[in-house]
Amino acid sequence: MNLRPVEIKAFVPAYDFALSKAFYEALGFEVPWSSEDLAYLRLGSTSFLLQANTSPEFAQNFVMHMLVENVDDWYRLVMSSNIPERFKVSVQVPQDQPWHIRDFPLLDPSGVLWRIGQNIPVQAQ
Repeated sequence: MNLRPVEIKAFVPAYDFALSKAFYEALGFEVPWSSEDLAYLRLGSTSFLLQANTSPEFAQNFVMHMLVENVDDWYRLVMSSNIPERFKVSVQVPQDQPWHIRDFPLLDPSGVLWRIGQNIPVQAQ
């Protein structure tokens, strides 16, 4: 019996499906497939499904975490692409967290919270 999973994908809710899809494309995600209410979004070897959802409360209680190689480069991309102004979203500067991650929070147009971060090496004591 082979019970190894191949992948796990989250269904990320989108209150305004077209706006959310444009937001993720502006971040660099590609959309290999899309219908009127579901889209497959991919960036490198990571992916998720964007799902039209009419419940803002669900989106505003949804959190995604994306681990990257260089969080400061990602923050610069978000800011240089004018993502906050173009999509009326909130972003904060990267900070070192006590759980050994340097990250920054970014809200998508539906209120989904993304924490984009990188591991901070733990110093030997």
